[in-house]
Amino acid sequence: MDKLLTQFLAVADAGSLSGAATALFITQPTLSFNMNKLEETVGAQLFDRSSRGMQLTRYGETLYENARLMQRLYDNTLNAIADQKRGAERGLSIGSGYSWWTMFLRDMVIAYQREFPKAPVQISLGNQLRLMDQMLSGDISMFLAHEIEGLSGAIGTDFVPLTRIYNGFFVREGHPLLARKQSLSEIDLYPIVISSLAESRHERFFDPARRRTRVETVFDRTSVAFRTNSLAACVDYALATDAVLVHTHVMRDDFARRGLFEVQQRDEPRRAVTGIYVLKERRGEDRVEELIRRITAACHAVLPAWKPAK
Repeated sequence: MDKLLTQFLAVADAGSLSGAATALFITQPTLSFNMNKLEETVGAQLFDRSSRGMQLTRYGETLYENARLMQRLYDNTLNAIADQKRGAERGLSIGSGYSWWTMFLRDMVIAYQREFPKAPVQISLGNQLRLMDQMLSGDISMFLAHEIEGLSGAIGTDFVPLTRIYNGFFVREGHPLLARKQSLSEIDLYPIVISSLAESRHERFFDPARRRTRVETVFDRTSVAFRTNSLAACVDYALATDAVLVHTHVMRDDFARRGLFEVQQRDEPRRAVTGIYVLKERRGEDRVEELIRRITAACHAVLPAWKPAK
């Protein structure tokens, strides 16, 4: 891909010339000169420059989304050629939240490798925004996660719904919240723990207008006492304190074995959709559609199939 566009993406992702220059192993003056050159070429200012760093303008946002698309197509082409050379066309590169790995993806992957023992497998476990970043960068082909509310349509993803879940509240044995059914306001009196980091570089995934009006994202929540991208660390923290771990209800049996128990909610919990995120331009590819079918079958073997809300 064009060198200037590659450098432009690095600056946009890093949010500063110094950070991008370090990542690219070039000098900061060279990078600054090249960004000025790129702005002259496209005939528009791409960055707002300030003491806080480099922020994309609306022209920069347009170039960013299209440059990302070009980079993905280029990287996917190189990866396909490399796979053909290795004889590894059936390899897997999937992202997943911790719940779905535990519930069904782990068994599906093991069965897949027994069927194709020479196929390389890459599994990335983490929160949905990191997985989105990895998919857009070409590191994984798809990922399993909750449907992301407020996601910008400009990103170019498809979402394949699989099942409905709700967030449960999990606490240590002997916690006061286990004494009876609790309202959300009563649960909110305790510190909250989540396995999702609010990383500023991921804010670009959201539509600012929707965030302002009706959708709360991870960047809008201020009542969280402890965040980490490690579910094990979340469990440790909840076991040692009066904090409440917020996580998908399907993990209740697994958490119980670790010493965390679900708080009974007084009101019916709000359910959300979990599914598969995949790039729109990859829909229709035989390998991608086959993986979607395999994941769907594995999910529905242990969890109810998704049905549209009435």
